Amino acid sequence: MPIFKRTISDKLIKSTFYLSRSDKAKLKKAISFCESAHVGQFRKTGEPYSNHPINVALICAGWRLDVEALVAGLLHDTVEDTSTSLHSISNLYGDKVAELVDGLSKVDQLVYRSFEEKTAENFRKMLLATAADARVILIKLADRLHNMQTLSALSKTKKRRISKETLEIFAPIAHRLGFNEVYRKLEDLCFANLYPKRYKVLNEAISKARGNRREIISELQKKIIDHVPSFGVKGKVFGREKSLYSIYLKMKEKRVSFAEVFDIHGFRIIVKTLTECYLCLGALHKLFKPIPGRFKDYIALPKSNGYQSLHTVVMGPYGTPLELQIRTEKMHSLAEVGIASHWLYKKKEKDTSLVQFKTHEWMKSLLTVHKQTAGPSEFIDYLKIDLFPDVIYVFTPQGEIIELPRGSTPVDFAYSIHSDIGKKCIGAKINNQNVPLDTKLKNGDVVSVLQHPNAKPDPSWLNFVRTSKARATIRNTLKKETREQVITFGKKLMLHAIEALNEKIDFEKDIPWESLFTEINLNNRDELFEKVGLGYLYAEAVAQRVLIILKSKSLPAAFSSDVKQKIELSMQHLTDASKSISINGTEGPAVNYAVCCFPIPGDPAHGFLSGGKGLLVHRKTCTASIKQRINDPARWTDILWEEINGKQFICYLLLEVEESPGVLAKIASAISIKKSNIVDVSINRHKGSFFCTLKIGLEISHRVHLAEVLRNIRKVSALAKVTRLSKS
Repeated sequence: MPIFKRTISDKLIKSTFYLSRSDKAKLKKAISFCESAHVGQFRKTGEPYSNHPINVALICAGWRLDVEALVAGLLHDTVEDTSTSLHSISNLYGDKVAELVDGLSKVDQLVYRSFEEKTAENFRKMLLATAADARVILIKLADRLHNMQTLSALSKTKKRRISKETLEIFAPIAHRLGFNEVYRKLEDLCFANLYPKRYKVLNEAISKARGNRREIISELQKKIIDHVPSFGVKGKVFGREKSLYSIYLKMKEKRVSFAEVFDIHGFRIIVKTLTECYLCLGALHKLFKPIPGRFKDYIALPKSNGYQSLHTVVMGPYGTPLELQIRTEKMHSLAEVGIASHWLYKKKEKDTSLVQFKTHEWMKSLLTVHKQTAGPSEFIDYLKIDLFPDVIYVFTPQGEIIELPRGSTPVDFAYSIHSDIGKKCIGAKINNQNVPLDTKLKNGDVVSVLQHPNAKPDPSWLNFVRTSKARATIRNTLKKETREQVITFGKKLMLHAIEALNEKIDFEKDIPWESLFTEINLNNRDELFEKVGLGYLYAEAVAQRVLIILKSKSLPAAFSSDVKQKIELSMQHLTDASKSISINGTEGPAVNYAVCCFPIPGDPAHGFLSGGKGLLVHRKTCTASIKQRINDPARWTDILWEEINGKQFICYLLLEVEESPGVLAKIASAISIKKSNIVDVSINRHKGSFFCTLKIGLEISHRVHLAEVLRNIRKVSALAKVTRLSKS
């Protein structure tokens, strides 16, 4: 075995001084297993492949993870890349280790439409495993950190793809878990691989600035150390430097050069107690003038990842802004290692309760979003929204603090309290003032939600909600409601088809549902009605299939000989009698209205059953539909309009008017008086004529409403002619 391999293994064993003797023996056994499993495999760098998992375990040991996590780190690639099975890992190292390895293993056995979809499914699998055991994501972060540190041997394309993925997903996850140490390292490594020239130039500029400012920084540090004790505070003062990537982002966002970024260097003051944090703040504000609006109290209002600290920006010497951070030793440790503090300080769990609580809440929200998303890609889209919170703090009327992403609205607020409150939301008050639901909340707002028991989410909310929970829950509710509408309409079509056969067949009792489901490969009535409602199955064909099944089986004893005879006749002469289908505008996507003729309630109409698009309604005068009905009569049915309340339909009018001042305003007024809304308007001027043509799109409830609007338009003296258009 090569010497460098033994050295890495020895280094791993040495770094696990916190483990018991039996745990160390288990770890040594896992190291040997890892090396044997990967024997003959090499990385792109040329070194043995087992070097990678041992380094992953070494990083995890630095966070003092337990032996199960370290073993899982050593074996995380064995299931994917070797003949090792999860069953054998379970037998050798226990079920917990096998579960961790399974959570880290990629999904390879399924076929996906694209690389992106497969990647998204792997992320989803990993994060759901993390919700069950947080060690999964810690091992994965160690894995990704080591991979990013060893990208040099890969092609430029792979470097960019892996770095982009890391910057968009893994670095933000590290930040979300309060793992700032890993977060900064990952960001800088991504920066170096995505923009190598910019990284090099900026790194050289910082090194130069560091040398130029060394004396000033040393002088400031001494000044703080000498001044703070006079307030009865003992603390350690460290100079801190912004990460390269954060400096780059600041330059990019504010469009400034490196020379114009003044707060590259700052100081972190570590004190012993919470009280000393605020005493130290007073001391520093006496020493340096604070810059208004640049103070943040993350101790009273911790960040979403549990981070706590006081941040203040003061005016330093030579007019240079200086950022100061004040925190206790415990806060500092938690800020650097975040969720890993649970293992680092597991004998002092009360110190890590806030970080654990914040992480647990986030994981719960991930599970909620997972249940309400259609697939892996949608889940990842929501995850990305959730990973960049930039939070604000608002209050309930009872004084409870609610943390939300910047840009959130009262709808986000409502859903953050409870999904039922979000669903029933009809309005909101901010600081006791009524506001629109799309109003953006600000820090310190007191928000109350107005509710109604019969309220439903509005699809327009998706245009402005900010939180992934609100977005996923709204989408899920709308999907359920839409499905219910389609199922109801599909059932209506099936009833119509059965009745059209002129049979005295009881829809509930006599239809052989189970046999029918077996034949058409469906599970239940809802699935059948949904397929029929959307036009994937034709109700008439299903009704005919029912008759065929009844014919092949012994008919129920309850059927009279008269009914049996009718079934026999129906088999010979299946009727194409077309009873009209009634619609009332509540069928959702199961019923659509043709844009070639813009039918409105009251128009003589017929409908075409199109696979996947449901029923498409046309006016009977529509020439396009007349031709289609002649060619394919089986898919067409007449339409009866039921009473439609509230739904608006588009209708186009063509007006010939005399060009005169204010004529458009007069026509608009005539339309609005009859409670119609203009949605589209265009003007065509005729050369050498005093007349022009107006094409106006209106929202109309029904034909009577249209007649009222037309009657009012005709009162405008400048009007020469008005006609209803068949198309826009």
